[in-house]
Amino acid sequence: MTQKTVNQNEEVPHSSEITYYSLLGLYPGASVIDIRRAYRELSKLYHPDTTELPANIATAKFQQINTAYATLCNPERRLSYDLKVGYSRFGVIQAPPDLNQSVHKPYDFSKSMYLDATDRPLSSGEIFVLFILGLTIVGCMLLAIAIAILRGEVIS
Repeated sequence: MTQKTVNQNEEVPHSSEITYYSLLGLYPGASVIDIRRAYRELSKLYHPDTTELPANIATAKFQQINTAYATLCNPERRLSYDLKVGYSRFGVIQAPPDLNQSVHKPYDFSKSMYLDATDRPLSSGEIFVLFILGLTIVGCMLLAIAIAILRGEVIS
């Protein structure tokens, strides 16, 4: 047990030099999806039950990966970790080089799949909404006609 404690103490300074981002092979601005994907790949690689590495090395590496993932996937922990390490996702905003040029630039339709932005097929959700809208209009018209007939008013 004494030797195990010494080995853990030897690895702590080495692991403190490595950030959680570099441990997962990511950059500091990585998204939550990138973090999850990297964690899954590395956890499969270093899981003590599935790796060919010695059990003590695999377990230590797997614990480091779990700690990194637990910190980086939680927004509050990640923010405090970033501040502790010195990363800032709220960096200094620099003015764009074309600040004094006109803002209105014509849209380049050649980059679009369709030549005209309004000339595209409707999605299934849009078709459904139009169907419901049509049913509502027809229902209102029928209701108005039924009320007029019941009151005995002449429809012209």
